[in-house]
Order: sequence, then C-alpha cells, then structure tokens
Amino acid sequence: MIAGQAFWFMGIALTVGGVNLLLGLFGLRLKTASLLATGLVELLVLAQLVITVLVLISGANPAGSLPEYFGYLLVALLVPIGGAALAIAEKTKNATIILGLAGLTISVMFLRMFTIWFG
Repeated sequence: MIAGQAFWFMGIALTVGGVNLLLGLFGLRLKTASLLATGLVELLVLAQLVITVLVLISGANPAGSLPEYFGYLLVALLVPIGGAALAIAEKTKNATIILGLAGLTISVMFLRMFTIWFG
C-alpha cells in the first residue's frame, strides 16, 4: 500500500458516497452517473488489489495482520457490486442512498486497510 494513493482512493470513495447519499436524501432517483461513479469506486478497489500484490512482491509487508488486510480488501471488492445490484433492483430514491452508503463504506474500509498496513 502506498500512503498517498490510499488517501486519494479514500477521498474519491468518500466523495462518491457523499454525493450519492445527498442526491438520495434530496429525493433524486437513480441515474446512470451514480452507477458509473460506484463503478469507479470498484475500479479503485481493484487497483488497490493490484497495487497491494505488487508491493508485496517487492518485499514490503504490512505492520498489521496480512490476512485481516486481505479480508477487508476482498469484502471491499463485493460492497460496490452488491450495492449496485440492490440499487438496480430498487427503483425509488433509496437506490441512490444505497449507492451512497456503499461509497461511504468503502472509504471507511480504505481507512482501515491503511491503518492495518502502516500500523
């Protein structure tokens, strides 16, 4: 894990989640842009997986538990997919709220992965 990259990913996930949550709370229905933004968050999690594998291959190790780190990372891969599936199934304003909560969850998971990696 790279410290600067982790904070960028966390900030983007937080922004996507916050904007989607606010859109849902203001009553706006699901839009393609909200799904695409959640897809971006999923791509960030995939990028985090690739970066982590490359950093591990280079010889770096986390300060905390590696299995715990990968547990967070694998669950983080599922959250945006599950959120998008629920949002597509739900046709009301709650769909956008679901995507917002998924984005906020991922930002917290990025923070937790950061603390596991750097101690």
